[in-house]
Amino acid sequence: MATVNNNLSDYDKATIPSAKDFRFGIVVSEWNDTITEGLFNGAYQTLLDHDVAAENIIRWNVPGSYELIYGSKKMQQQGVDAVIAIGSVIQGETKHFDFVCEAVSQGIKDLNILHDIPVIFCVLTDNNLQQAIDRSGGKHGNKGTEAAIAAIKMVHLGK
Repeated sequence: MATVNNNLSDYDKATIPSAKDFRFGIVVSEWNDTITEGLFNGAYQTLLDHDVAAENIIRWNVPGSYELIYGSKKMQQQGVDAVIAIGSVIQGETKHFDFVCEAVSQGIKDLNILHDIPVIFCVLTDNNLQQAIDRSGGKHGNKGTEAAIAAIKMVHLGK
């Protein structure tokens, strides 16, 4: 987790296996797009840095984080080796935050149980906009980078 002493983008590249022969799907929520674009850029660049060809990275947009579940399910059917679900839900004044966060986390968990294509949870669930900024390329690095590394590792685990 991101803390003062932990940068999400710090990892030892030498410990990550090659991903050059794999295909990745990235499903991106358009809601809070300043944040989700930062997360996407972190994931995309990390996959490229680990020898994934640009044509082996498929991006789909969905309206919001709630729709990540369906988008990820459909992406699993596209011949990819892993899916990264990218979203950002920021606490507001109503319980909507709780319902969306619970549904998305459970939905993505269910996809991982029901299917053999891993779906990586890259959904920020922050109390405020600054926390989201800090974790999408700010002072705590980029959760998208961490999600891409997780996707690579999970593909290798399944092979």
